[in-house]
Order: sequence, then structure tokens, then C-alpha cells
Amino acid sequence: MITVANRIYVNPDFAEAFEARFRERAGLVDQMPGFLSNFVLRPTKSGEPYIVLTLWESREAFEGWTQSDAFHQGHARSGSLPREAFSSPNILEIHEVISHAQTQKL
Repeated sequence: MITVANRIYVNPDFAEAFEARFRERAGLVDQMPGFLSNFVLRPTKSGEPYIVLTLWESREAFEGWTQSDAFHQGHARSGSLPREAFSSPNILEIHEVISHAQTQKL
């Protein structure tokens, strides 16, 4: 299993629009083979990034998503926010899960 964390720096004036974009997302990733879950994390301190965290069965499954038509369709909507909505380039991090614990409900 892998995690993919996309750290996105959003200007505070655009935070509400950014969050709405995820609440209204197309959900295309949800149907992809190997997709496990998606979290959108709001920063608790000013100046810190939002984190879009996805869990995948494998790196190959994630790469299949990034090369799919569904990926391009889903990310075409990202043009709905102007460039000034983002204060810095996003940072993508991929990690292998070496340990995992979970209760029955999140």
C-alpha cells in the first residue's frame, strides 16, 4: 500500500473556493482500480498547506490513475481557480506504508 500526499498552498482568500471544489468533486478517482481512500486535510495554522491524501493498493495503481482519461477530466476542473489562489507550488510526496492500524470506523 502507498500514500500520496499532495501539499497545496492556498491563499487564505481562496480557501473557501478551494474547499468547495473538493466537496463538489467529480469523484472519478473513487472508481479507479487500486484506489482505497481520499482525505482532504485543512491546515490548522496559517501559512501551512492543505493536504490531499490518497491511499492506493500499489504505486502501479496510482500511476494508472495519473495516466487515465479520468485523471485528466478530474483535474481539468482545477482551472476553475485562478493562479493567484495558490501561494506556492504544490509538493507531491509518495510513501510506502510499512505499518497500519485502524479501528472499525473512522
